[in-house]
Amino acid sequence: MIMNIRITIVGVVSITLLAMNSFAGDWPAWGRDASRNFYSPAKGIVNEFTPGDYKRGTEEIDMSTTENVLWAVKLGSQAYGNPTVANGRVFIGTNNESLRIPKFQGDYSTVYCLDEKSGEFLWQLSVPKLGAGKVSDWEYLGICSSPSVDGDRVYVVSSRCEILCLDVYGMENGNQGYADEAKYMAGPGNPPVKVGEKDADIIWKFDMRSELGVFPHNVTSSSVLITKDKIFATTSNGQDWSHKNIPAPLAPCLIALDKKTGKLVGEEVSGISERIMHCNWSSPGLAIIDGREQVVFGAGDGFTYGFDTTPVKSNEDDFMVLKELWKADCIPHGYRFKDGKPIKYMVPEGHSEIIATPVFYKGKVYVGLGQDPEHGEGNGNLVCIDVSKTGDITQTGIIWSFKGLNRTISTVSIDPETDLLFIADYSGFVYCVDANTGEEYWQYDTKAHIWGSTLVVDGKVIIGDEDGDLVMLPAKKDFDPKKDEPIFETFMPSPIYSTPVVANGVLYVATQTHLYAVKKK
Repeated sequence: MIMNIRITIVGVVSITLLAMNSFAGDWPAWGRDASRNFYSPAKGIVNEFTPGDYKRGTEEIDMSTTENVLWAVKLGSQAYGNPTVANGRVFIGTNNESLRIPKFQGDYSTVYCLDEKSGEFLWQLSVPKLGAGKVSDWEYLGICSSPSVDGDRVYVVSSRCEILCLDVYGMENGNQGYADEAKYMAGPGNPPVKVGEKDADIIWKFDMRSELGVFPHNVTSSSVLITKDKIFATTSNGQDWSHKNIPAPLAPCLIALDKKTGKLVGEEVSGISERIMHCNWSSPGLAIIDGREQVVFGAGDGFTYGFDTTPVKSNEDDFMVLKELWKADCIPHGYRFKDGKPIKYMVPEGHSEIIATPVFYKGKVYVGLGQDPEHGEGNGNLVCIDVSKTGDITQTGIIWSFKGLNRTISTVSIDPETDLLFIADYSGFVYCVDANTGEEYWQYDTKAHIWGSTLVVDGKVIIGDEDGDLVMLPAKKDFDPKKDEPIFETFMPSPIYSTPVVANGVLYVATQTHLYAVKKK
């Protein structure tokens, strides 16, 4: 009897723990955690939903026409970064076209803070434009950086080439830290605005243009990496409008700041900016080898780098630098040269930089090659790198390359239950590859361009495309796109350029104009 009671208690506890863990918690950063793997262990995620129709004469979703949608919130007119969810709040970058706060008229870049349960608008970060036009702060793009949450702080890279630390509660608990929001939000040369309860509370800001001489190309888009007492970010240093000149060849492409104060504590000095093909838009990730942390960065010269997370003093000057541990050229020789002659950049058969974020998984790093979507389609390459090695490991560290895909700006997702890797390319194909060998199992054609990344969750691969189609595919290697049907497919009211995420049992899908919280009712 006692034994039966013990077995029953253990069974109940096991079931309870399973239920508690099935939703797998928050999604606080780009790629969920520092590995940047777009995978969630959540179970019971919805298999189908109806996004609904607009209320007549408005851009508001008529909730009575939806199915399995908890809420749908109108964003601006463009949204590229995925939402992040932490501590009951949802954060997402967009532009100002929905005019949530009337005092900010015109083209502003914004971050919304929403209530996780209801979608209620809580506060907004409002960032004035640089005024440089498309060359450094493309009109109406909004904030493309996915906010990163750490306790009561949220970090985001603004369209003004700044790293901002914000209070997750906005002005709800008073104005803390940086106290000049009135002047900042008004923009240079304008009279200060009155700070209200729906405005963001800026704790500190770091201007990469004034502090480091960075010249951002088109948009500054990195999502920051948080590790211990530091944050790491890409600077988006790039070429000028001519695409022939690098205005800041000595500016760093990767930097580290003290997460509490915003003080610069380290920068890369590997000369990446001198070799920029276009820009540096990849976000950094974290790898841990034998207990030692390293920042992994896909650069604008086509190399992937590993840097020690502990800055050291420079040999030449009295400033702190990020020590380069290794680098690997992810561009095949045949993409750089043909018949002994260099191939021009931007042509389909030529070389590309890295825009996707490197993913760390079981001691290896995975990343694909790609270019600005404006440059069209072309040759791609997906590489698997052994990052336990040091130095230039192009010949010794690249375990396998998969050249069967086209240019990609998408980050990979890997299912730890099967070691299956999924990646999309800009041409609209979704690939299933063995993470250990690079063997391709299948490819699925969405028939539309893809900017976002695949999400693997609950036996499904979820991806959205430029036409507004969202598809769920089986996350298994014996799926046959020629014979088998997708698990689910639906048409959203506007294009999808971001990546779906899952937090606390809810699937979040951001289109260009709306954010949906999806859960089976």
